[in-house]
Formats: sequence, structure tokens, C-alpha cells
Amino acid sequence: MKYYLVAGEASGDLHASNLMQSLKEIDKEADFRFFGGDLMQSAGGTLVKHYRELAFMGIIPVIMNSRTILKNLTLCKKDIAEYQPDAVILVDYPGFNLKIAKYVKTQLRLPVYYYISPKVWAWKEYRVKSFKKYVDEMLCILPFEVDFFKKHNYYVHYVGNPTVDAIANRSHKDESFNDFINSNNLPDKPIIALLAGSRKQEIEGNLPSMLESVESYTDGYQIIIAGAPGIDHEFYKKYTASNPEAVVLFDQTYRILSQSDAALVTSGTATLETAILNVPQVVCYHMPAPKLSSWAFKNLLHTPYISLVNLICGHEVVKEYFAKSFTVENVHRELGQMLHVQKYRQNMLNNYKEMRDILGDSGASYRAAEIIYTKIN
Repeated sequence: MKYYLVAGEASGDLHASNLMQSLKEIDKEADFRFFGGDLMQSAGGTLVKHYRELAFMGIIPVIMNSRTILKNLTLCKKDIAEYQPDAVILVDYPGFNLKIAKYVKTQLRLPVYYYISPKVWAWKEYRVKSFKKYVDEMLCILPFEVDFFKKHNYYVHYVGNPTVDAIANRSHKDESFNDFINSNNLPDKPIIALLAGSRKQEIEGNLPSMLESVESYTDGYQIIIAGAPGIDHEFYKKYTASNPEAVVLFDQTYRILSQSDAALVTSGTATLETAILNVPQVVCYHMPAPKLSSWAFKNLLHTPYISLVNLICGHEVVKEYFAKSFTVENVHRELGQMLHVQKYRQNMLNNYKEMRDILGDSGASYRAAEIIYTKIN
């Protein structure tokens, strides 16, 4: 079978690559063509366009790059039409992928599968109508999404969460603290991890305040920044130049977290990864016009939380500081609670276990691949 995949971000590249590996196990003749990244390319097939050329975040960058986005859309549609796949698999990235879904379904009449639903339960709920029109099967990775879509008479599959798979299959799973610090020439001090986001705009907004929040902890702890994939090493130097205690390590996020005593984490999949790896965390997210952003969250969004950990559990497990509540003082205080108040720390870890039980076992990618392969045969 021939499969065309479209992933527009680093997390999509990771999860799509695992889905491809599972499809190869089920379908020995699987052939892939895709918009994606390095991980998908390593899984096999033909990379048409790298996600680095697709990811524009925010209204102004989207407007400024509208010609490039339109050009990429045109290329993607034309390439799918020429390839004539047995299935088109779209991974999150809704602004782009819903346009592709409409074209593929109405013009090419090909099966469309959506793996990893966009967060329509938080905002842009109207997009559910497009899913019902243009997507044959929605394969969800968050348990509460099943009930959300059911309210709209759209029946979806919960296949499990691929982050569980990624962490279960990670390299260096049994690595000791000493092995980690020795392999990276690090001092023998406990670690506070900083995960400031995967895009430059996120890092620019989050990292300076994160670094300021941990300044007073540098005597007893070392600060390690998890470098984002697709971001140039030089980009971080303007932050580490004035913070010599902070070290940036690339391609080692799970290794860093596994050895950390606590983490400051930008909202997104990273909050889930941190919880699965059982690391106490505080969620940080910078927003422009913080007062207006806080008002918009309270009055326009349809969700009580921004972190996946809290959303999955349905109650507050980790503190969320975003928009006007994202201050150095708040983050510094919460970090002290996590590091030094044992009862507080243990309560968070107990709640993490609840979250892992809700998510279920690994195998999301394989279950998703089974559904897709079965449907097109």
C-alpha cells in the first residue's frame, strides 16, 4: 500500500515516524511519501518538504508568510494527486491539514485518516464539522476527546497515547545519573531541567524568565536546557552567555528529564512527557499582552487548563503559570515547593500515576496502523 503523510511540527514528525514503523510491520509492501521531518525520513520513504519550512506560529508570521504557505499547500495537493496513495494520513497541524483533507476528499476521493486530533475542544470547535465532512476516521490520543466528539455525533477511536510508546522505547532507558553526567562532562550536582518550547517564538518568550527563576538555585543544582529539534545551536547562545551556569543539550530531552529533580516546562506535549517520566514540574507559558491573554483564556477558550497533565486527570496536578500569572516570583516559589516540601512533591507524583493509568498501555502507533490498514483493505 501507498501512504501519504503530512506532519508540520517536531512532535508530529516523531509520532508519524512511529506510525510509519508500525505500518511497515503490518504492511510489508508499505511505501511512504510525506511532508515531515528527519525522523520520518529515517523511517523510510520520500521526504517532499521538511516541517521547518511549514511551521509559522501566530497571526502576524502567518500573514507575512502567506505566499509561502499557499505555495506549500499547492505543492502538497499536486504531489498527492500524482502519487495517488491508498490512504492520506494527516497528523495534527490543523490550519494546513484541514485544507488538504478537503481537497483529498472532494477532488481526489481518497481515504483520509487523521492521527492526533487538533485541540478543537479548547477552541475552534466549529472545525468538528470539517472533520465529519472530510475525514474518514479520527484516531485520538487523549481519552477525553472521545466524549468530546461524541457530543457532536462524531465517533472516533482512542488508540492510546504515542508519548507513552516513545518513552517506553527511548534509548538510555536504564542509564544511571553518573553515566549521564560523565557522558556529557557535567558536574556531580542534581539537575533542574528547562524545556522552553520547540519554536523560536516560544523560546524567546519563555526562556529568559525561566532562567531568572532558577538563578538562586544554581549553588545546589545545575541547570540544563533541553535544546529543541530544528533550532540552531547558535540561537541559544544569547541566553546562555549571560547565564554561564546553564548548559544546552540537544537530542537528549528524555535523558535529561530522567535524571532531573524538577523541571520548568512550556505547555504542550512536554508536560505529558515530564509527567510520564515522573519528574515534578511547573508549567510556564509566555503570552503577549498578558492581561488580554488571561481574559481570552477565561472567556473564550472552552477548557479549564492548558497542560495535558491537568486535562487528562480532570483536576489540578501541576501548577500552570501563563500570561499574567507567568512571573519569576510565582515560578521560583513553586520550584521551591517541588524541591523541598516532600509531601507536596509526593502528592504530585501520586497524581502522575493516576494520569498514567488513564492513558493506558503503550501500543498507540500499532493500534492506529491496524485501523488504517484494515479500513483500506
